[in-house]
Amino acid sequence: MEKIRIGVVGTGHLGRYHIQKYLKMPECRVVGVADVVEENARKATAGCNCEVLTDYRGLLGKVDAVSIAVPTGAHHEVASLFLKAGVDVLLEKPIATTLAEADELIALAGAKRLVFQIGFIERFNPAITALRSVMGTPLFIESHRLHPFFERGTDVDVILDLMVHDLDIINLFVNAPVETVDAVGVSVLSDKVDIANARLTFAGGCVANITASRITGKTLQKIRFFGIEGYHAVDFNKRELVSLNRRSGAGGQIEITENPVQIPTADPLEEEIRCFVQAVADRKPPPVSGKDGRDALELALRINEAIIRNRKRAPFLAAGALNPGTAGKGRTQP
Repeated sequence: MEKIRIGVVGTGHLGRYHIQKYLKMPECRVVGVADVVEENARKATAGCNCEVLTDYRGLLGKVDAVSIAVPTGAHHEVASLFLKAGVDVLLEKPIATTLAEADELIALAGAKRLVFQIGFIERFNPAITALRSVMGTPLFIESHRLHPFFERGTDVDVILDLMVHDLDIINLFVNAPVETVDAVGVSVLSDKVDIANARLTFAGGCVANITASRITGKTLQKIRFFGIEGYHAVDFNKRELVSLNRRSGAGGQIEITENPVQIPTADPLEEEIRCFVQAVADRKPPPVSGKDGRDALELALRINEAIIRNRKRAPFLAAGALNPGTAGKGRTQP
């Protein structure tokens, strides 16, 4: 059986890890890596016998599948080129910057029956894998994704940079339309929103309170689900799950007991890429589809719209901080 010829576009923080994971898989052969900064590509491919390119278009005709880990603004341009050429694509989140771009990518992949997977790494977090076995119907959700400030990712706001992970997980477990969105956001160290809070109300009554920040001193990545049957708390960073269940005890009294959930040992990125490779080999739909990516993007854009509405009531906030056409460059932290 011939090996799957892999290309990687973008060798920044995530791209270089994609390369490492592909190199561990015997069914794959990394044939080329592209980055506009040749030095970055060469460092990322040290010890890898593959072609190094500064123009990703040079991979066309040489690869069967490609990982794309470029800035969000280039997602549509790069992914559409490979999809049009009949190449299966693993595209890092978010899927694109607009719904029109997302729809075009989904249509291209569908027309050619290509594997098009979105890189929501938290879907493969072992704590989320374990949560699937015990989750009931959530009524209230609270999530916090707080990070220190880094220059990378500031080409988009914190909603598309960080919060979108939690939006995808919430969509996965609630599986109901969003009826109302309210949100606030503030620009602090970049010209885009750096800290945001959103409150979502879903059909069926579930409410989600979501906070994301990239200006926090310490990292915190947690989500909590509350329902009639119990409570579940996931620490994404530690890959831990606390799951409490409501049940009738002796004498009919209600008790809260801890579910004996087994959390598998797994590397989320390696699992994500392994699932992509398996989908390519089997010609089956990937576990995180283009539609999943679009759903999370649509919700992120609705949150941005809500922030804009609230800003009109607070004119002292920077008016241009939510301009989607502005190239965000983080300023030095004071």
